[in-house]
Amino acid sequence: QSGIKLFTDSKNAGALGSKNSLGEYLRAHLRRIQAGDYFAVLGYIEMNDEHESQLEEIRYAVRDGKRVATCLGFGPRFLHSTGQAYKGGPNTGVFLQITCDAAVDVPVPGAKYTFGIVKAAQSRGDFQVLADRGRRVLRVHLGKDVKAGLSALKTAVSQGL
Repeated sequence: QSGIKLFTDSKNAGALGSKNSLGEYLRAHLRRIQAGDYFAVLGYIEMNDEHESQLEEIRYAVRDGKRVATCLGFGPRFLHSTGQAYKGGPNTGVFLQITCDAAVDVPVPGAKYTFGIVKAAQSRGDFQVLADRGRRVLRVHLGKDVKAGLSALKTAVSQGL
């Protein structure tokens, strides 16, 4: 849907099962939230007012629908603060990592790679650590059209609740 791709590890894939739509996968992921858990939106997209508002709507929908604590962080900046609790604290988090293609990619001075590649590597590394620690995590890659992707994601989350 809208160029969105989903990624997870084999353990989480087994828990989610085989589904036919974005909404069904999100429903399966959100059903993993239990009493005492929290839901975290990990946004590896441009941090701006529009994106923050869209992600907050998702966060609030899950908060109200599941009656659990929720939080939102923009990566990679949260990795050195709340990100440490996600990886090292108790296994009570259900994570939705959101990534996209770099809108504008700039070379890192003196290197053979770009800042977009660095950010993608950080998001994948963060995802892998969560998965390696047995966390309930699903990555949603929005592709190039972040606005359309977030709109489709909000709809799918609503369907999943």
